This record gives sequence, structure tokens and C-alpha cells, in this order.
Amino acid sequence: MTTVDRIPFVDLAAAHHAVADEVAAGFAQVLATTSFIGGAPVTEFEREFAAFSGRQHCVGVGNGTDAIELALRALGVGTRPDDEVILPANSFIATAEAVSRAGARPVLVDADETYQLVDPARVAEAITARTRAVIPVHLFGQLAALEQVQEVIGGREIAIVEDAAQAQGATRDGAGIGSAGPAATSFYPGKNLGAYGDAGAALTDDADLATTMRAISCHGSLTKYEHTHLGFNSRLDTLQAVVLRAKLRRLAAANEARRTAAARYDLLLSDAEKSLGIDLGRPQVAPGNVHVWHLYVIRVPERDRVLGRLQAAGIGAGVHYPQPIHRTVPFADHAPRPCPVTDLLAGQILSLPIYPEITDAQQQRVVETLMKALVDNDS
Repeated sequence: MTTVDRIPFVDLAAAHHAVADEVAAGFAQVLATTSFIGGAPVTEFEREFAAFSGRQHCVGVGNGTDAIELALRALGVGTRPDDEVILPANSFIATAEAVSRAGARPVLVDADETYQLVDPARVAEAITARTRAVIPVHLFGQLAALEQVQEVIGGREIAIVEDAAQAQGATRDGAGIGSAGPAATSFYPGKNLGAYGDAGAALTDDADLATTMRAISCHGSLTKYEHTHLGFNSRLDTLQAVVLRAKLRRLAAANEARRTAAARYDLLLSDAEKSLGIDLGRPQVAPGNVHVWHLYVIRVPERDRVLGRLQAAGIGAGVHYPQPIHRTVPFADHAPRPCPVTDLLAGQILSLPIYPEITDAQQQRVVETLMKALVDNDS
């Protein structure tokens, strides 16, 4: 099979081609000025990404995991030995890792089956006197039910920290990420807004919280050799800021292209469902949400066999996530109640290739190959 025949899961080469000249010019400027830490590219990106997200402040950091930890620590989560943070089991392990690193205990709860996001009813069941925060992960490109999470929290002193690593540009009822509390996001290369390596950011409307997060991310210091907090070292690299500024200018259009691709998948898969007489569990968009389709996730029987057939045919499909957090070794005892929906999803979910540059012909081939895999049980 030639390279031309393959359909990648995400086309980073195409994404780079669109910004190559702008990035090269920006890199040359950084090298000429030797402003390798901080500098204008970082400051400008923080300002621009905050504005894009509808927030007042942005603190650039080294990666998305650090951004979650930073937000939690700035809120004082983890300062007591029994602090707990509730989060969905249906997420990447980094969310739980950040909670543990902040000094708190992750408490894992189940997802709702329709949208595969954290189930507010399960959050309500898990709240105790030890709960200091809830992390409603914005999964696959759409926002979790923040208003319902706020409702179950009620008047308790429980913070919300939004894990928005997959939701850059998504909105719920017109509000972007960070409307319910500080938001942490990742600029890992495959994200909707991806750097050329690891990078991340924390967003907030609270000026004091932003100042605290900035200090913690720089060894607890805002002024050299004056350390006011116990911090660590996590700063947005200047070269990555150049890349992110170039891509941010194109993010709204790229997200719209993803929505077009998702709609195309919906139509093709709807026809496939009618032809095969099966339900492919096409993704649903929650009311009020504007989805940015970081991932297009369906549900199929015999998922691993189907995945193998797609990959053998050169289709870059994947699985998010085959091992939920509560099934990992570090967090096996962190789910106080069973998570049957998450366990069910883990054996069925299949992520199809989606990116702004994917073509109609490529998507037709993906669906045609998927249909063959579903009806042909020969391995």
C-alpha cells in the first residue's frame, strides 16, 4: 500500500503546510532576538487566546496536565490531606494525574451514555465533605453540562475546573471554555489548536487567580528571586507560541471545516445504518453546544476486530479510551461506585479520522471500509 492510499487519523503535515512561511518567519525573529523564554510571542498569544476563548486572562504553560494541576493548586485544592476532586472515569489518565500531583484524591464517576460526558447525577452521589473541586471534562470537542454540575454543587464551597484539552473554540449556550471556573487546555500537536510539541494554558476571568497561577508556574515567583508560593517550572515555550499564534488565526475556520466533516460522516453513516440495519452509535451534540469535533467517535460491535480491519486497509482509526481511568493500575480503587456506562463504552467506541483537510472522497472510503468490516467476519 502506498502512502497516497493511506488516510491518516490526523494530518499534521497539511496543518503545517498552511502556516509554514509564517512560522519560519516567527522562528527567525526569535532566533535573531534570542528571546527564548517569554517575550512578545508568548505575551501576544496569551492575550489572543484569552480573547478567542472569551476569557480575561491566559497563562501559558508547558503542557495540559500542568495546566490542570496549576489551576487546582492556585485554588488551594490539595492543601488538606483528605481533599477530593470528582472527575469522569471516561477521560485520559492525565486528568487524574494532575489531581494527584496537586495533592488531592481523584474520585472517578460514570459518564452518561448519550453524550459520553460526565453524568451530573453521578457527581451528586460522589460529593462529600471532602470534595474541593469537580473537573467536568469537555470530551471529544463539546462542553460538559456545566449548569447541571453547578446545580448539584449548590451553595457548597466546591470549585469547578474545566478540562478543555479537546474543546478549543467550543461553546455552550454561547459561552466558551472557562465560564464556570478556570479552564485548562492542551496544545499537544494533535489538538484542534496544536503546537509542534507539548504546550498548554490555563484560562480564567479572575485576575487574582491568574496572578497566582502565573507565579506558581514560574517557581512561585513573579519577580526574580522573590518567591511567594511553592511553585514549579512550567512555561509556554516562545517558539511554540509562534506556532500557536499562526494556527490560532485559522482556528475558527478549521473548526468550521471539522463541523462540515462531522456532518458528512453523519450523512454517510446514516445511510450505512439503513443499509446494514444496525445502530452505529453516531455522536450526539448536547443542546446548546457548538461542537468543534476534536474526535468523531462512533460505537460498533466487535470493535477491536473492526479497528484492525480499518488499520489494515490504511485507515488511521483509533480508540479513546480502551482503558478507562478506573481500570488503570494507579487509580483502580478511586471509583466509589461502579461505572457501567464507561466500561461499556470502552469496548465499543471507535474514533474515525477527522481533521480540517479531510476530503469527501476520503470520508466515503472510511465509511465504505467500515461497512465491509462490519459485515465481513473473516479475520
